[in-house]
Amino acid sequence: MNENKMLEYIPGTMMPREKMGDATGLEFLQKIFFISDGIKLSQVREVTGVDGTTLQNWVKRGWLLNPVNKSYGIDQLARILIINMMRDTVQLSRISFLLKYINGSVESREDDIIQESVLYDYICKVLEIWCGYGAETDLRTTINDVTADYVERFSGARRRLERALEIIVRSYQATLIKRYTDSLIDEISD
Repeated sequence: MNENKMLEYIPGTMMPREKMGDATGLEFLQKIFFISDGIKLSQVREVTGVDGTTLQNWVKRGWLLNPVNKSYGIDQLARILIINMMRDTVQLSRISFLLKYINGSVESREDDIIQESVLYDYICKVLEIWCGYGAETDLRTTINDVTADYVERFSGARRRLERALEIIVRSYQATLIKRYTDSLIDEISD
């Protein structure tokens, strides 16, 4: 499989990387939020392809904070992107568990080990390195290198972060492989 093709889109979005000047991670999020502190539901749908009903369901289930003044902030969008990256290959209840494992309750920032926007940035950086080299590079080594600047808020937080990153990256890799496989089947069925 062509690894360059694997990262054609910004992870968790429907947006070609090329359209955003090859930006990904925090750089991409900062471009989205350059003019304002929030984006509307229609903009979230445009970026992610996730319909409004699904997003409202995620809010009801406590997986996502309610929008403030009908606007989603940078960390909310990052969380949506992370969920969206995994939802083709991991059950939503397990994604919810993983996000709580990382950052506890969605309503409280006190139990967070990392901001969702920074987590998303780490995910994108790991994908960039790891998908570029595949099996030649050890995923755990890549995660360790990418998170070298991470400062634990409490003992054990780094280990939790590294374990969660491995799960998210492997899940997204499975999603990309599934999409690629589907496209191959589509090619021969035409």
